[in-house]
Amino acid sequence: MTALDGREFRDALGWFATGVTVITTRGPDGDLVGFTANSFTSVSLDPPLVLFSINRQASCLPIFEGCAHFAVNILAEHQAALSSRFATANHDKWRGVAVETWEGGCPILGEALANFECAVHAMHDGGDHRIFIGRVLRLRSSGTGKPLLFSRGAYRLLGDRLGAPAEAAAGSTSALDNGGLFAEHEPWTSA
Repeated sequence: MTALDGREFRDALGWFATGVTVITTRGPDGDLVGFTANSFTSVSLDPPLVLFSINRQASCLPIFEGCAHFAVNILAEHQAALSSRFATANHDKWRGVAVETWEGGCPILGEALANFECAVHAMHDGGDHRIFIGRVLRLRSSGTGKPLLFSRGAYRLLGDRLGAPAEAAAGSTSALDNGGLFAEHEPWTSA
């Protein structure tokens, strides 16, 4: 096997469109800490687990490694500027941002489409990143709005609905087989 070209690898990964989140916590001195991430996914429904990863070079990594809780805030399409702000090392990124605090003490972004406050469940090495798995303790989800997307190095908008995945076979283990759980629940489309 030949070594992968780093740029080619990134370009190929860029075809996988993701949502955009701001991951938040509080430092030991109470300071608000947050960064933009698109490396977020669900891990398990029972127990409810999610994960995100963070670059080992991130200045806020030691704070996340020492925290007991973190929050994931899923951004709406009108929050691209907020995403860009939290993607920098700017120390003034919280100015004018509406936040609330839940039981775990994490800053919760008020206008996000969904928020998850999590207890740190596990941390793992992931090459040049650290992987955090959190157990969801509390969540809030908007009934309306459209998610901010990221693909090929740019923000994107959600397009028209194409339809539901084909009906899964009995015993399917596909993540797309949600048993119709979300049918007719996309607030940004009509059936």
